[in-house]
Amino acid sequence: MKVSIVFLFAFLFLTVQVQAGKNVSIPETELQKLAQHVDNLVKRDSVNEAIIKLLKDSLDGKGHTVAKAQTPKVSTVKITVKERGGITQDTSLFLFAIFAFAAGFVSIITPCVFPMVPMTVSFFTNTSSSKKESVRKAIIYGLSIVTIYTLIGVVIAKINGPEFANFLSTHWFPNVLFTLIFLVFALSFFGLFEITLPNNFINKVDKQSDKGGYVGIFFMAFTIVLVSFSCTGPIVSTILLSAAGGEIVKPIIGMVAYSSAFALPFTLFALFPNWLKSLPKSGGWLNTVKVSLGFIELALALKFLSIADQVMHWNILNRNTFLLIWILIFFSLGLYLLGVIKFSEHDKGSIGWPRRSLAILSILFAGYLGTGIAGSPLKKLSGYLPPLEDYTTATDRICGTPKYADFLHLPLGLQGYFDYKEALACAKQQGKPLFIDFTGHGCVNCREMERNVWADPAVLKHLNEDFVMVALYVDDRTELPENEWYTSKKDGKVKKSIGKQNHDFQNTRFNFLAQPFYVILDPNTEMELAQPITYEPSIEAYIDFLEEGKANYKKLYK
Repeated sequence: MKVSIVFLFAFLFLTVQVQAGKNVSIPETELQKLAQHVDNLVKRDSVNEAIIKLLKDSLDGKGHTVAKAQTPKVSTVKITVKERGGITQDTSLFLFAIFAFAAGFVSIITPCVFPMVPMTVSFFTNTSSSKKESVRKAIIYGLSIVTIYTLIGVVIAKINGPEFANFLSTHWFPNVLFTLIFLVFALSFFGLFEITLPNNFINKVDKQSDKGGYVGIFFMAFTIVLVSFSCTGPIVSTILLSAAGGEIVKPIIGMVAYSSAFALPFTLFALFPNWLKSLPKSGGWLNTVKVSLGFIELALALKFLSIADQVMHWNILNRNTFLLIWILIFFSLGLYLLGVIKFSEHDKGSIGWPRRSLAILSILFAGYLGTGIAGSPLKKLSGYLPPLEDYTTATDRICGTPKYADFLHLPLGLQGYFDYKEALACAKQQGKPLFIDFTGHGCVNCREMERNVWADPAVLKHLNEDFVMVALYVDDRTELPENEWYTSKKDGKVKKSIGKQNHDFQNTRFNFLAQPFYVILDPNTEMELAQPITYEPSIEAYIDFLEEGKANYKKLYK
């Protein structure tokens, strides 16, 4: 190019001189210098052209010294990401609401509440001038119960922010505390002592119910809530603790569902007083319900201890130990229902077929748990049990031994990573999309997805062959070296542990906090290849998600 410029300059100079009518006379020495300069420029440009040609050939794959870079054809390829109806956990919330609603009905048949139903309904009918007034009072009474419990849910929701929920569900201290609380509840149900609220407080509320009118009815409802606390307190606490690690709205949904079921009998029996005649008489069977709930509280206590054990890697409660304790609990429940084990004078007497049927079911359930010790995956309970130790130490399908593989594992023999940057580098090296699993040791839905969806042969084949996997545990408490700490741009807090950093990454990068949460990325651009999804029990829908991510990756690099 420079040679052309020199010739052009010389040509223009001579042209101007000729057009000006001048006699062009250039000394011979000057012409020789110009010729030499032009010759040097030609030689230098030839070398440059050779170098440029060599580089071009290398980049085109003709050379051997420069590797071909895999870059997406962004300008020519457009990928389409399907809309999947938003990222929600509606199914999980619906099931939780059903659980809370059922718990409300269970509360009705406890010794503290059941005798109050006919007494309360009789009060409405005896103090009302007409059936219409009686029904109105019963409806207001029921709505008052719903309002009181819903207010409790609102208070819990107020303090149940993302950070607090994560703390409750992942830190060892609250989970050990919950274990102790459920043990106390169980002992209370077994009759060792009663958990009650201060009598002075109950009496003050009860006096307010004498005022009459709607205010009096509200305080009557408040009184039944307080008086029944020794029976309903553990049940309500179970619902609230189950909701504490979820969405902000979850405690409210739980309390609305629970209180609706709890209040429903009072309203229905006021509408149809004759139904009271069909109610069974109070007696020993109410105590049987209470003691049975005590066994269930024991089982729940073990669940919280298991979460703390997994998060902190104490390794004191592995799967088989957990199953053995649960087998003992439910087999003992069966023996109690058959009358072999007795807790009080109420347990003496004849045993009817309903109690015998429940005893058989409890013993059969203990037997079902026994198959888990023999190696059965127990898919229906996968979210509540410690994970199966079916992981592999092989690394033939990935790029080396992963960080943290000595204490973190993938299920079902899958190979992958537990550090995002490490997985990203391997995905680039292998030319595969990156599959991110935001998970947690205490995540019930995560375990259910692994056992009921990932275990499907078609899903497992995709995960094994088409992706580089990384499992990012958001609740692991392992503290990192100080040089790996950083301050979050999201909340300004220093993130010191594996779980804190993974949770912050999920929140910062994807603006989503719940688990499980699945993402497929192009490792070169870190672009999403499919809309991320959360809990998805449909195997067909999950395969569609995986195949979409795989297909869009191929479009970029075909």
